[in-house]
Amino acid sequence: MKIVVQRVKNAKVEVDNKIVGKIEKGLLVLIGVTHNDTKEQAKYLANKLCNLRVFEDENEKMNLGIKDVKGELLIVSQFTLYADCLNGNRPSFSQAAKPDIAKELYEYFCYECENNGIKVERGIFGADMQVSLINDGPVTIIIEKD
Repeated sequence: MKIVVQRVKNAKVEVDNKIVGKIEKGLLVLIGVTHNDTKEQAKYLANKLCNLRVFEDENEKMNLGIKDVKGELLIVSQFTLYADCLNGNRPSFSQAAKPDIAKELYEYFCYECENNGIKVERGIFGADMQVSLINDGPVTIIIEKD
């Protein structure tokens, strides 16, 4: 399982020209699921995310977590995080989990983040989504759990 975390001033996700998820200050999280991922990995990454200190304190050091700044999460499923581009020019997505497995772990990951007391907005799993954001910093961090 892999997440890409972007610190944002705001972010939104649209489906069919309708906003389905929107946050102000917080983290935009793209999550990819591969074949052997488990709920234990999802829970680990959710806890890691919810305690990640990527917001600046009064000394301009990344020392505060999302709860400290009363931030929000926008979590979007993205199977393309498991694209394999080593052979040829067309990515292979054979390492991405089947949709039924990925959806269950995506929902569980979101649930675990909510259990940490953080407001969570979501994309729509499997939909064609347009994601907009203002990256703050920019700060972008990739976290994986095998």
